[in-house]
Amino acid sequence: QVQLVESGGGLVQAGGSLRLSCAASGRIFRINRMGWFRQAPGKEREFVARVTWSGGNTNYADSVKGRFTIARDSSSYTVFLQMNNLKPEDTAVYYCAARSDGRVEYDHWGQGTPVTVSS
Repeated sequence: QVQLVESGGGLVQAGGSLRLSCAASGRIFRINRMGWFRQAPGKEREFVARVTWSGGNTNYADSVKGRFTIARDSSSYTVFLQMNNLKPEDTAVYYCAARSDGRVEYDHWGQGTPVTVSS
């Protein structure tokens, strides 16, 4: 089993920045990619960004391109999401997720960390 623990959420004004962290533990050798998702009130959960563990390849949702950066620290199995120029529409609970080898979908999820952007 893999455990994911997020941190770094909070309240910020529009235009500000936050940095989310997600620390993975447990059977981490099976992880091949990690990502961030978010769910705003009354909306479905949506993809934000992801990074592959071996090559560090990244992918972003169009809504966050140029503002958010995902990075990983292979030595500590931690993934970060640097969020700049935040907008009120970025307000959501942000979830870290990990995908294990042989899986099509993300199969491990964190508990979520709330981000609120005030206008």
